[in-house]
Amino acid sequence: MRTPVTHRVIATAAASIAAALTLSACGGPSNSDADTAAISLQNCGRTVTLDGPAQRGVTLNQGATETALSIGAQDAMAGTAYLDDTIAPQWQAAYAAVPALDEKDFPSREALLAVKPDLVTASYSSAFDDKAVGSHESFDELGVATYVSPFGCKDKSARPAVAWDSIATEITDYGLMFGHAGEADAVVARMRETLTGIEAAAPAKGKSIFWYDSNTDTPYVGGNAGGPQLIIDAVGGTNVFAGTDGSWADGSWETVLAANPDVIVLADASWDTAEEKKNYLRSDPALKDLKAVREDAFVVLPFSTTTPGPRTIEGATLVAEQLGGGGA
Repeated sequence: MRTPVTHRVIATAAASIAAALTLSACGGPSNSDADTAAISLQNCGRTVTLDGPAQRGVTLNQGATETALSIGAQDAMAGTAYLDDTIAPQWQAAYAAVPALDEKDFPSREALLAVKPDLVTASYSSAFDDKAVGSHESFDELGVATYVSPFGCKDKSARPAVAWDSIATEITDYGLMFGHAGEADAVVARMRETLTGIEAAAPAKGKSIFWYDSNTDTPYVGGNAGGPQLIIDAVGGTNVFAGTDGSWADGSWETVLAANPDVIVLADASWDTAEEKKNYLRSDPALKDLKAVREDAFVVLPFSTTTPGPRTIEGATLVAEQLGGGGA
């Protein structure tokens, strides 16, 4: 797993993305000419309207929280909820400045309304369910705007294809809703610059990759239409589940054994850690003989970098770094 030519390119890209995201998290002057303008945008077949940039936004999933923090919107956030793992280091100080309503789950509707939000955003439509914080319509009645990631639209036909351009669109939406359009544009520009460097280095060229998310009986894998595929494409590799539709899907160990991948990417999540998956692969009588397992060709990255958003490029950078410098 060694491609020395990539080291300088990847290191430069990693430094650039970290610096850019840290600057965004520190905040800064937003587009003041839009501070009082009404806002309207389309989201999952609905129209989101605000009288002006949000002043008391609440984010209900880590992806939503980090998208808001990436553009420096923490001063306009009244609360956050539901972490998948750990907030990225470059945003931890900003995150600490925002009240956490519930780090392990969605907050109760009562707790959410108690902070008097003017905007509630989420990564998944499950947030806006009566079993969670309540429907979009119930917030409409209160004059509270709601937004869900386009990748999490309840109507799957309304979801855009997962692509760097559609990730950029969501970041731009957050810039509009929070009055931080300039910061959002900067995040997108840095993402594209970093992506260009990773694609040029192509540290996984000629390598087959098994993206292992979770589960043991039936592996939950990275399919051909989500964040994992974007990252695999960026580093120049081949997804062993490229024939499986969806961002993530149930795979099969038979397919993994037949493919005998060169590299195994392990998502590290609180509910299924990378170390647990490594231990399973190393102890299974058949899987332990896979080339990637024998050679310790594991790449590890936080689950939060595998969902479409501002950290997806960080995921690509982490995979590229590990492929260029050896296994995790």
